[in-house]
Amino acid sequence: MKLVTFEISTRLGNQRRLGAWIEGDLIIDLNSACALNLSETMGKSAAYQLANTILPSDMLQFFEMGNAAKDAAQASLEYAQQQISGESDVRGINGEQIVFPLNQVKLLAPFPRPASLRDFGVFKMHMDAAARITGKEISPEWFKLPNYYRGSTSPASIAGHETVVTWPNYTDKLDFELEWGVYIGATGKNISVEEAPNYIAGYTIYNDISARDIQFRHMTMALGPAKGKDFDNSNIMGPCLVTPDEIGDAYNLRMIGRVNDEVWADGTTADMYYTFAEMISFVSQCETLYPGEFLGSGTVGKGCGWELDRWIQPGDVIELEVEKIGMLRNTIGEKEENSAAWQEKR
Repeated sequence: MKLVTFEISTRLGNQRRLGAWIEGDLIIDLNSACALNLSETMGKSAAYQLANTILPSDMLQFFEMGNAAKDAAQASLEYAQQQISGESDVRGINGEQIVFPLNQVKLLAPFPRPASLRDFGVFKMHMDAAARITGKEISPEWFKLPNYYRGSTSPASIAGHETVVTWPNYTDKLDFELEWGVYIGATGKNISVEEAPNYIAGYTIYNDISARDIQFRHMTMALGPAKGKDFDNSNIMGPCLVTPDEIGDAYNLRMIGRVNDEVWADGTTADMYYTFAEMISFVSQCETLYPGEFLGSGTVGKGCGWELDRWIQPGDVIELEVEKIGMLRNTIGEKEENSAAWQEKR
């Protein structure tokens, strides 16, 4: 399945719902479809109550429910698809909309607030480019164990498809990064590489927006990128979460990055030195992983402006595409003004 968290406008305000993206660019409200299906054999109130129990309309709660929720989602999706016929309008128990054209909803990040965000750097071609640009050889340790940093998971930093990218007032060199990643779907600790694929909830595209000038200043202090990657809408994920059964071989997928319809990046997941299974196993050593945690791949070769010495500008449209997942699109916003900007010490 292609699962999404989408937002709709109601009389009671905006609501977030769990949906399935199907052919024809239609979004199925899985919880409402489940309730409608159940109502054929029980009363309305009981159907709603049971649907909320077995198929909650929240991505995190959905995966915390395990296989029972997945089975209910599959059954509800199949039921809804059977109800769709031509131009017929499928409605829920109380007349609520169940099927939405994609252009009627706002897609959020699949997990609007992931439990954690770890971003790795596992593409060999990108590491080679970094070595060439900086004049520093790849550390021998890179070939022995995967490396990552902890990214921001504040509500403001996570964004989805079509969100306008924040241009912080403190940078002149904003950059995109063509990545992808996995969400953890089950609780586990000390997970073996062989068992690790069972902990993958699904795959998504990841655009790790980076303020390069301040990032590299921060990294001279031997910690992390700090404000180089921590700002509103800096971690963009989507447009959907694709379950492993639809991905198949995860290490032979094409990755394309476009800026204003021009191809800047054209790579492949085959260049990953470490698999997601290896990353999951490594992170889980003496540390419990929980549903909703995110592991990013790092940038594919030539997957950012820094490697190419080409720089995006306000108004540019960034499209990141990964085979079998889809395309994540965002527009670069204007540089923000800030009357309370940080004044550096002298």
